[in-house]
Amino acid sequence: MNSDLDRFTWKRKMVKICCIGAGYVGGPTMAVIAIKCPSIEVAVVDISKFRIAAWNSDQLPIYEPGLDDVVKQCRGKNLFFSTDVEKHVFEADIVFVSVNTPTKTQGLGAGKAADLTYWESAARMIADVSKSDKIVVEKSTVPVKTAEAIEKILTHNSKGIKFQILSNPEFLAEGTAIQDLFKPDRVLIGGRETPEGQKAIQALKDVYAHWVPEERILTTNLWSAELSKLAANAFLAQRISSVNAMSALCEATGANVQQVSFAVGTDTRIGPKFLNASVGFGGSCFQKDILNLVYICECNGLPEVAEYWKQVIKINDYQKSRFVNRVVSSMFNTVSNKKIAILGFAFKKDTGDTRETPAIDVCKGLVGDKANLSIYDPQVTEDQIQRDLSMNKFDWDHPIHLQPTSPTTVKKVSVVWDAYEATKDAHGICILTEWDEFKALDYQKIYDNMQKPAFVFDGRNIVDADKLRDIGFIVYSIGKPLDPWLKDMPAVA
Repeated sequence: MNSDLDRFTWKRKMVKICCIGAGYVGGPTMAVIAIKCPSIEVAVVDISKFRIAAWNSDQLPIYEPGLDDVVKQCRGKNLFFSTDVEKHVFEADIVFVSVNTPTKTQGLGAGKAADLTYWESAARMIADVSKSDKIVVEKSTVPVKTAEAIEKILTHNSKGIKFQILSNPEFLAEGTAIQDLFKPDRVLIGGRETPEGQKAIQALKDVYAHWVPEERILTTNLWSAELSKLAANAFLAQRISSVNAMSALCEATGANVQQVSFAVGTDTRIGPKFLNASVGFGGSCFQKDILNLVYICECNGLPEVAEYWKQVIKINDYQKSRFVNRVVSSMFNTVSNKKIAILGFAFKKDTGDTRETPAIDVCKGLVGDKANLSIYDPQVTEDQIQRDLSMNKFDWDHPIHLQPTSPTTVKKVSVVWDAYEATKDAHGICILTEWDEFKALDYQKIYDNMQKPAFVFDGRNIVDADKLRDIGFIVYSIGKPLDPWLKDMPAVA
């Protein structure tokens, strides 16, 4: 009876959620909570005035199909974007923390461990401004046992305020994030196995229960929830690296990786998803989370396990360098001063996100061989492309106000807003993002306006290679039988 009363009391007074961090996770997640829970006030806060101004404008700071409509339905009603971080944290009952957890670039664990500077700063601020009990929810992807560290910071600075820490990792796929939030495979909530911890879990379950069936809301202990996120991303990345490793063997033997993938995917124990060979995986999570997993394994005396997961990243790096080598070797072993059109810069279609996109390494590899690049992507700005090509590794994951404000323009790189302009007078085309529009281009028109011989290097297997060969192109498709032109060309420099 008492627990029912506690839940009723909590529901009655739970009117305010605050999310610290207005990025790819915080913004869409809170927008969907707001539209599904009209009785709950949701505030998204960030210290970046530029980012908050964009969330309050007609041009949102991120592109995600369906996001614009959801934000506009709720904004100003029960969804608010603000730079007044402390005010909204002070008022909130539940505080989601969705701040950056970049890979450390120096010190202990450099190149692998997560940098928890921003998380610790957020925790100390929550402790400083809170005057009432709060549930603090980890929404960022964090190392296992982060909750314990955050708990210590909050407890030692609490001034009598009680905090419950929950882990609620996101499992969004960019490009389908809104649909993923509307109809999630699962919502995972980890908390302490104490009466207070269970009450906190129930409070967060009550929020999601507005639209998520109860059987899809999974509850675990804190450490299992934290590790589940790293494990999920590691398993997905592993599948991509596995099929990409197979693509190299397919090219060497004359097999077709798409036929192999289809045959393998029909095994119900394996399934067909994440078996598309490509130039490599990207995005903000896969590499970072695997490096994090490697570091945790090493710290726990598991070098063999660490080495296993390292190989997933090694294959990904190998696939990107293999692609660059294939481009250079096919074009008479030099691309110096040749125009190469880059179609697609985002790490996948239907997003403007360029974090860890394979296009960065491919472009840097080609520029390193003195190619002139003409880049077109329908959702990525010239400023972002130049920033990505001039930034050091892992700098992208620090808040934008700590990144270079005016990136150094990379010589030999131009950015255009039309695929036909990008390919005009080009010697070769590299397709690096699977945007639907690239399938529908007039390739006869493109061929007529290119230097000859004209090459297409399809890093996403989206074009009909036979049709392009009929036009006159020399075509390289990842993991497909090689064009006769390419058979005697070395795959590795």
